[in-house]
Amino acid sequence: MRVLRVSHSAVVDSWRERERALRRRGHDVTVVSAARWQEGGREVPLVARPGEAVVGASTLGHHPALFVYDPRPLWAELGEPLDVIDIHEEPFALATAEILLLRWLRRQRAPYVLYTAQNLDKRYPVPFRWVERAALRGARGISACNAAAARIAERKGFAGRARTIDLGTDLSVFTTADAAERRDGDAGDRLGQVGGPVVGYAGRLDPAKGVDVLLRAAALEATVRVRIAGDGPERAALAALADRLGIADRVEFVGPLAPEALPDFYRALDVLVVPSLTTQSWVEQFGRVALEAMACGTPVVVSDSGALPGAVDGAALVVPEGDPAALAKALQQATGDAVVRSRLIAEGQRRAQASSWEQVATAYERLYRLAAHGRPVAGDVPRTERPLEVVVVAYGQPALLARALAPLDGLSVTVVDNSSSPDVRAVVEQTTARYVDPGRNGGFAAGVNEGLRRADPRADVLLVNPDAVIDRSAIETLRTALAADGRLASVGPAQFDAAGRPSRVTWPFPTPLGTWVDAAGLGRLRHSSYVIGSVLLLRQEALEQVGPFDDERFFLYSEETDWAYRATRLGWRHRVVDDVHVEHEGAATSTDDARREGHFLAAHEIYLRKHFGALGWQVSRAGNVAGSVVRAALLRGDGRRAARERALLYLRGPARHESRPADARAIPASAGAS
Repeated sequence: MRVLRVSHSAVVDSWRERERALRRRGHDVTVVSAARWQEGGREVPLVARPGEAVVGASTLGHHPALFVYDPRPLWAELGEPLDVIDIHEEPFALATAEILLLRWLRRQRAPYVLYTAQNLDKRYPVPFRWVERAALRGARGISACNAAAARIAERKGFAGRARTIDLGTDLSVFTTADAAERRDGDAGDRLGQVGGPVVGYAGRLDPAKGVDVLLRAAALEATVRVRIAGDGPERAALAALADRLGIADRVEFVGPLAPEALPDFYRALDVLVVPSLTTQSWVEQFGRVALEAMACGTPVVVSDSGALPGAVDGAALVVPEGDPAALAKALQQATGDAVVRSRLIAEGQRRAQASSWEQVATAYERLYRLAAHGRPVAGDVPRTERPLEVVVVAYGQPALLARALAPLDGLSVTVVDNSSSPDVRAVVEQTTARYVDPGRNGGFAAGVNEGLRRADPRADVLLVNPDAVIDRSAIETLRTALAADGRLASVGPAQFDAAGRPSRVTWPFPTPLGTWVDAAGLGRLRHSSYVIGSVLLLRQEALEQVGPFDDERFFLYSEETDWAYRATRLGWRHRVVDDVHVEHEGAATSTDDARREGHFLAAHEIYLRKHFGALGWQVSRAGNVAGSVVRAALLRGDGRRAARERALLYLRGPARHESRPADARAIPASAGAS
């Protein structure tokens, strides 16, 4: 693959190991970086290795969100043939807006992926809010260095599942040393005394980093010496605090260190501390120094600020942020308890290995592959060998379920029983299918997700309603169609009822404007569509990129619409295989037309609010009311009554109506489902 990666922080040579690992795998990766940038309290110039595909660009501004690049190097690189553009800047950053604008002006059609570390759910002022929303909505992938940032990106508009990927540790540089080497590296003589545990900190010196908490903890431990690497606005205040606490003779400020000096710094410590504090505007986003120290065999203690507990993954002692007494106790354990110390060293090595640049490159390779759709990567299961999982969500009706399961016997089938019915269990136990009782009726989306959690993650997934019957040859034809086009996220068959009458299986995506087009009787002009989920084969890669049916507010309808729309935004397509015919008796597992109508319209509201906001919903609601009023005027009998009831339901608000107690939401049975 040919990848363009833009990252101001790639100015640090060791942080370009990701790209070197990708090149070793055969990918063509070019990096555009800042020509100079402040990292760790010192200005770092870009120094390219011989033959390294890295381009320096001057920058205007110094804040990571408030700078722009010289556009000329970007313009040149965006004019090259590319498979993926990796923008390693925050979605709300001015640099991101600049890159996307240049991409548009260059008519560069390669998909792009974004990076985020922002684990505070902030609402930015205009224009940053607009930049963030537009960038997230158009992205094909997101890499986040912590889980909270990933979920925030999804909530703010990214259509798929953001991937959490470590920032990376160079295990050829950050290595362990034996005990003699560790003590030779100790600078205790410069402090005027020898012996006693050495506790260290590396990073920027500002209030949010909590170095004052470390000094207060050291004041409670008379034998502890503190070594602080880095610089920043709190340098003088921290020195003054050490003097007031009476520990100035046990504290050394070594100043900012070059990246190549960090391994020796870590090895000379008995413990590294990352005592970060949460503020209104910042919370710890990863904690790279913790993993680097672990790789060097140094035990680590961190605060519970932000992403730190997740980043260390059980391999460090975690203490409440801002608590000097708790930190002092942890320092006692890490230096004085041989069992604890041994465990921290061993677990730290395990965690550091998992963050190697090779592991990070593997994760990015997968991210790029999913963004580019269909480009094979080493380790992929060939489509001819791709396993298949079948998920059936049942609610009562054991006779129908038995009929649906009969042709599926021998396949890997999971039946999720939302009715918790002994009769349904009995039917399933007569087959080779797996029976799952979730203990609640969470609706179709929740049931599908129960099945997906138990599925082989390498498998394509076939969803089958219990009132549908599909034979093995039809399944194989669907699989062949899916394999033939790498852009397809889903395929479904043509469907007929028991009398042979065809059923509609494709529908246009609901949109505010589309509602008015439909109300005007021009729905045939709408083309972008999805395939209903009664019998639907989902591609594994699409499931991996889009995620499961993750919005379980959809109880009975619009689950597949939501999933398919998000897949479409990520560049996937959906198709009906017309020469595959299956029997599906629609709504055979439900006898309450009014309840189906209520669920359908409530799901419609949830979908429109989710994807088009409150204004989009109001525009759509007005269109539906107008269309229903026109139908009520033109129709007679049951049709007129149904149109009136639908208009009233839209005026009340379907989702609010559906959330009321059952005896308070009477809808005449004549109001049939759409």
